Amino acid sequence: MKVFNLACSSEHTFEGWFGSAEDYDTQCARGLLECPVCGDRAVRKMPSAPRLNLSSSGQTGAPQAKTGASATPTPTPTPEQVQALWLKMANFIRANTEDVGERFAVEARRIHYQEAPERAIRGVATPREAAELADEGIEVMSFPMPKAPSGPLQ
Repeated sequence: MKVFNLACSSEHTFEGWFGSAEDYDTQCARGLLECPVCGDRAVRKMPSAPRLNLSSSGQTGAPQAKTGASATPTPTPTPEQVQALWLKMANFIRANTEDVGERFAVEARRIHYQEAPERAIRGVATPREAAELADEGIEVMSFPMPKAPSGPLQ
């Protein structure tokens, strides 16, 4: 099994798991690889460090975290961490909401005014529709969903 760090032309990074390096080359040549964030098919391999088992004590070639006074915590997440959290939230939203598409504003009103069963929904609304919903006291939140398939992302 080969695990490659991949990136699309928009610099979204993700992992790809392949049976061999040739499997990656074949899938890439056939246009089967796609960014799970934006759906871009211009995917390339990124440099990655190999994992080495250097001793039987379980230590790996991965850098060890520093301890003591010289170690300073990183207050802001890395772009990769932000992307991972965004994907996790997108998966959660997809799994726990009903997609009502372009009917979002209408369905949100029906739920708010108890004309339809209460449930979590997602869909598309124009900025004007979102403002009108807010004026009626209906809270909505905008969240850009990935264009990738609705299946598992990584």
